[in-house]
Amino acid sequence: MQLILGSSSPYRRAQLETLAYVFDTDVPNIDEAPQQEEIPFDLVSRLAREKAQVIAQRHPQAVVIGADQVAAVGVATLGKPLTVKRAIEQLTTLSGKSAEFLSAICVVEPGGRIHSHVEPTRVTFRGLTVDEIEQYVALDQPLDCAGGIRSEGLGLHLIEQVESKDPSALIGLPLIALSKILRTIDINPLSN
Repeated sequence: MQLILGSSSPYRRAQLETLAYVFDTDVPNIDEAPQQEEIPFDLVSRLAREKAQVIAQRHPQAVVIGADQVAAVGVATLGKPLTVKRAIEQLTTLSGKSAEFLSAICVVEPGGRIHSHVEPTRVTFRGLTVDEIEQYVALDQPLDCAGGIRSEGLGLHLIEQVESKDPSALIGLPLIALSKILRTIDINPLSN
């Protein structure tokens, strides 16, 4: 059975490769703007589902994985900053605070059956100086990462504490939940 990761993220692709899955990728190209008054949990769930469904329409015989991640500080949602200015603003907001990074997956089987999961990760940021934030953004260029932080790189210097049941979720793909879902549909690299 063909497995497709519906994502342009090199980080998610690398994560999935670590678990020895054989898969292809396809880019969903959806509008990721939040809907009016959409809370972070609903936003991340919807985006993962929409990404998976768009790719599933293109590849109806494949098992498709859609994923998304947002950072939430209270009711504020922090997605990909896309610009240096916005990354600096996001990290200034996160300085000295805790944020919840929500990593959502949606798996669509041939025939349309859907499996969804959202994994929360609580991240506490240390107090950051303006110079540290600017230097970090210049060095790590986290413009395509929720909250403006790449935790698998230099972003660890900004973090005081991480709390999660799934350490892979903070990078963008909750692999424990994903591998559990895939095993239920007989996709398991550890069995023949």
